[in-house]
Formats: sequence, structure tokens, C-alpha cells
Amino acid sequence: MDGNGRDEDRVENGFKPEEEEDYDKNNKKEVKGSEMSVEQIFERQEVPSWRKQLTMRAFAVSFVLSILFSFIVMKLNLTTGIIPSLNVSAGLLGFFFVKTWTKMLEKSGLLKQPFTRQENTVIQTCVVASSGIAFSGGFGSYLFGMSERIAKQSGDTGGFKNPSLGWIVGFLFVVSFLGLFSVVPLRKIMVIDFKLTYPSGTATALLINSFHTPQGAKLAKKQVKTLGKFFSFSFLWGFFQWFFTAADDCGFASFPTFGLKAYRNKFYFDFSATYVGVGMICPYIINISVLLGGILSWGLMWPLIETRKGDWYPAGLPSSNMHGLQGYKVFIAIAMILGDGLYNFFKVLSRTLTGLFYQVRGREALPIANQPSPDTSKKLSYDDQRRTQLFLKDQIPTWFSISGYVTIAAISTIVLPHLFHELKWYYILVIYIFAPTLAFCNAYGCGLTDWSLASTYGKLAIFTIGAWAGSHGGVLAGLAACGVMMNIVSTASDLMQDFKTGYLTLASPRSMFISQVIGTAMGCVVSPCVFWLFYKAFDDLGLPDSQYPAPFAIVYRNMSILGVQGFSALPKNCLMLCYVFFGAAIMINFIKDMLGKKWGSFIPLPMAMAIPFYIGPYFAIDMCVGSLILFVWEKINKAKADAFAPAVASGLICGDGIWTLPSSVLALAGVKPPICMKFLSRATNARVDTFLGS
Repeated sequence: MDGNGRDEDRVENGFKPEEEEDYDKNNKKEVKGSEMSVEQIFERQEVPSWRKQLTMRAFAVSFVLSILFSFIVMKLNLTTGIIPSLNVSAGLLGFFFVKTWTKMLEKSGLLKQPFTRQENTVIQTCVVASSGIAFSGGFGSYLFGMSERIAKQSGDTGGFKNPSLGWIVGFLFVVSFLGLFSVVPLRKIMVIDFKLTYPSGTATALLINSFHTPQGAKLAKKQVKTLGKFFSFSFLWGFFQWFFTAADDCGFASFPTFGLKAYRNKFYFDFSATYVGVGMICPYIINISVLLGGILSWGLMWPLIETRKGDWYPAGLPSSNMHGLQGYKVFIAIAMILGDGLYNFFKVLSRTLTGLFYQVRGREALPIANQPSPDTSKKLSYDDQRRTQLFLKDQIPTWFSISGYVTIAAISTIVLPHLFHELKWYYILVIYIFAPTLAFCNAYGCGLTDWSLASTYGKLAIFTIGAWAGSHGGVLAGLAACGVMMNIVSTASDLMQDFKTGYLTLASPRSMFISQVIGTAMGCVVSPCVFWLFYKAFDDLGLPDSQYPAPFAIVYRNMSILGVQGFSALPKNCLMLCYVFFGAAIMINFIKDMLGKKWGSFIPLPMAMAIPFYIGPYFAIDMCVGSLILFVWEKINKAKADAFAPAVASGLICGDGIWTLPSSVLALAGVKPPICMKFLSRATNARVDTFLGS
């Protein structure tokens, strides 16, 4: 689930869409007892040219951080698919690394260029673009869903394409840049003319601006220190746990917190520092929704459906067979995800069209990047005048973006059918004809609501292209088309968020665009390498009860099967249950919207509820522990919690995420943990003791 923008596979960035109107109000700071606007504080600082904003040290730091965040996002992708926003961590660590570097140079007298907020924004943009490929690249969803391992679990004969480093890198390079060129001519419309909020981009800009004030720099230093402490704790805790995991179901991650029966139904606390941190970042309603979904499915529905074994499905089927209980878990989750996704798609689309109608009312045509706006200088504040002047200073020619899009689309249309024989050139051409419109809709909707529908557009591509291709390779064609569409619309909304951040920090649109391109190129190499390390190190990657079950891989594969085969792929009575949960997802969303912000915030989110349907609610308990820690902390000292909770959460996520690197290397080297810590019932333990004593 993705409230962070990406609708289902990533979850809330910690910035609530309903609070979007509050961001623009926060454009003033207290300085020495008198109120000064942000740009008045920085008035005496020279704004470097766009070339000087793009420094080697910025890209060196970005590369290091992109590796760090790619490991974190990949681990989250392959465990639950819940990915919180890591913007705060990226901004904070980027500031810390470069500030430390420049201080060292300053002391030695070698500093040639001071560290500016524009350079900080370049780092932020580059890191988020690079680690974003770990999500939109589909390593835990459509791309891994093509593999033989997932195809066997799905029980279909729709063909497979096993992961290989070469074709994955090639695929990402030909599809990941189109979204950037598709929305560049619209940057002025979105940011200046329509004044779209882009809450995450705005919040990131406020964070970066605050770092570069004297007071903010002091706070940032304390936050980095806090992040470092919890990073070390989380890394060492992961290392300590490793010693007790010599076999399956061993270690602290298999601790039966609520008893053995609850453990068998996936109700236990698995001591994951990552998901405690995720719970501290995600809004309370997300964590509660995931827990409610786990209770509804694993506590109620699956035990009841299991009693119908032999009636609803054959009794002798293995647990992973899609015509057994596994089919109900996967397809009911798909029904909820589609219901929630389609409701939000039409909601955001209607808001987009309504907003566009009011914006262009009275205009003869939409403004484009190189056309002047009507003179509104008398109405603009000092900050807005300065930001608008600098934002329009460095133009990106419209011909450049159009020719770039056409050139890359032509190359992609030629290359992709060679990578995926099932994906015909005319399927790709149709996608690229409609893609700019969909990219605009997604970028505009994201500016209004902070809600990117990249995964929903990807699912639409799965069903349309899968049905068009039919039984002759339709499953793989649908999954590949999903990748093409997701990469375009995801990078388009990300770039527009970055333009908003750049606008508020006086970073040039050119430096933002180049940083995004370089970050995307980094991601096209780093993310596949990180995935390849996981794939080679863990032989059970993608299996339901493994350490890395990649739950959305089988979900996406079965969506593609559904698009090709229709409802014949479903077990008995599963279709009826799918209708019920599809309708329930729409109804819950409708009620949530009707109740308004005050009471609607207490209604659970169907997309979040669907996530534990397949993999279980164990991670929801970790997330709720994170929520509880944050709740108690806010009650004791809200100001301190607001300042340091993101740093604590980021430290927990980063430390545990980075531990996956040495653990993968140890697995590749054949080094196994020395101890198996297992938990048995009293009766089983007695039988084991008797057996060992005989």
C-alpha cells in the first residue's frame, strides 16, 4: 500500500493528504524576535548558477546514499511491500555528509564552494530518484512475478522469464526516462500557474530550508546524532539475531509472543526494528488498518474457510496451491486492492478534471513552460516573486523534452519486443501514445492529494494488454506492460514533486531535471545489483513462508492471469467473496470521504487492510508497537517527539536494512548461523527429549 504517494505498494509518507492546505501557510520563521519570510532570511546568500548546483561531491554522496536506500527499499519490497517515505532520512543524511566534508575542507583552507540549500536539494532529488527505481522497477511485484518460481506457485502455464542482471538493467534503462520528458513542458503550469501544493515536495523543501538556518543546523546535528545511535542499535540487533537462525522457524523472528496457536496464524511480534520504525513514520490509521485486516483474514476468515476443506476445495492440495486456501488469500486481497485503487483513481481523476476546469476557465488555452503568465506581481509576496523569477530563469526548451520523449519511445518500441517476445511493438506504441496524458493526470492528482496512482495505472495496463494478448503470452505481456506504464507515471509525479521542492529552495529546474536523470540512471544499475544479491543469496526468495516472501509478486502475476483467463481461474465461491470485498472497499472509501476529515480519519483504509491477507499480520504488530512508542512519546513531550521521532524511525529502518548486505554476503559465502533457537509446545518438547534420550 502506498499512501506515500504510491497507492498500494508503498504506504503513507508520514504527510497526511488531508493536511495539504497547511503546508503553504508555514512559509515564515521566527528570527531574533521579529518575523521574516524564508527568502528574507536567505536574502544575503548568493544563489549559485544551475551548473554550480551540480557538484561532484553532491553526486558522490548521492551514490552512497542511493545504495543505502536501495537496500532498505528492496528489503521492504520483498518482505511486505509497505514502503514509508524516506525523504527526511535522505535530506538529513545528505546535509550531514556534505556539511561534514565542507567543514573539514574549510579547516584545511581548501574549501572552494560552500554547501548551499540548492546543492542539498540536488542530493535529495538524486537519492529519491535512484531509490525510487527499487519500487517502480517491480522487483517485489511485476518483474519478479514473471519468474518461474512465482509461476509454479500460481499453477499457471502462461510462461515465465527468470531474472537476469543483463535484461533487467536494459529494461529499466529503456523505460525509466520517458516519464521525465513527458511532463517537463508542464512544470510552469503545475507549480506557478496552478500553484499545486505537492505536500511531500513542500515538506521536503521546508526541511531543507530549515537545515540551512543557524537554528536549523543545530537541530539537524542533534537529529543526525540520534539517527546514528538508533542506526547502530538496529544494525547490531540484526547481527545478534542472525546467530540464532540456523534453520527455518528459528530465532527471535519466530518467537510465539501470543502462544503457539496464534503463531501458526501469523500473530506474533517478530522483533523487527525495520517495521517498528515504519510504524513510527506511518500515520496511526495505516497501522490500525493493517492490524484490522490481519485480524479479519487470519483471525476469522481463513480458519473458517479451512473448515470447508473437501467441499470448497480439494482436501489434499498443498498449502501453496492456488486452487486451495491460497487462492482465496490472493484473490480476495486482489479484489480489495482493485476496489480501493479504482475508487481512488476515479476520485483523483474527478478532482483533476474539476481542478483543470476551474484553472483554465477564462483562459483560451493552457499555459506552457516558455510562455509568460499574466502579470500578478502586485498580488505576490516577496518570497513568491523571488521564487518565480528564479524558477523561470533557466528554461528547459519544449522541443528538447518532446524530441527526448519521441527518441526514447522509438528506441524502447524497438528494444522491448526483443526482451519480451510476448510484448508486441504495437502494444508498446499504444501505451506511449496514452502515457503522457496519464502521466499528466498522475502528476496533477499528486499535486492535489499527495497520492500517486502509479500502481493503479500499472494494473490497468496488466488487464488491458493481458486481455488483448490473450492466451498466447498474455500473462507475461501484461506484466511487462505494467512495468512500462508504472515507470512512466511514477517518475513523472516524482519529477514534479522535485520541481516544487526546487521552486521553494530556489534550485534551478535544470539542476532538478539533470539530478533526476542522473539519479534515475544510478537506480537503473544499483537497484538490479541489490536485487541480484538478494536473489542469489536467498534460495527461498519468493516462497510464502520464507524470510522474503515478495507477496506482491504473486498478487501481480494472478492479476495478469485473471486478465487473460477471466474468472475461471478462481476456486469455488471465491468469486462471490471477491465481489463482496471489492464492493466493501469502495463503500468504506465512500463512507470515509462522506464523513469528512474529522471523522473520516477514524475509518480504516481498505488498501492497507488487504496487505496482510496473503502474508499474515505479524508485521502489523511491529508497526503498532512503533505507533504505541510514538503515541506515548507525544504524550510525554510532543515537541521533542515531533523533532526526533523521524530520526529515530529512520535509524531503526536504515540499520536493519543495511544489515541485509553483510547477511547476504554471508549467505553467498555459505556461512551459516551456529545456533537454532526454536520454540516447542510442552508435549512436543517431551517427545523430542524422549527421542534424543533413546
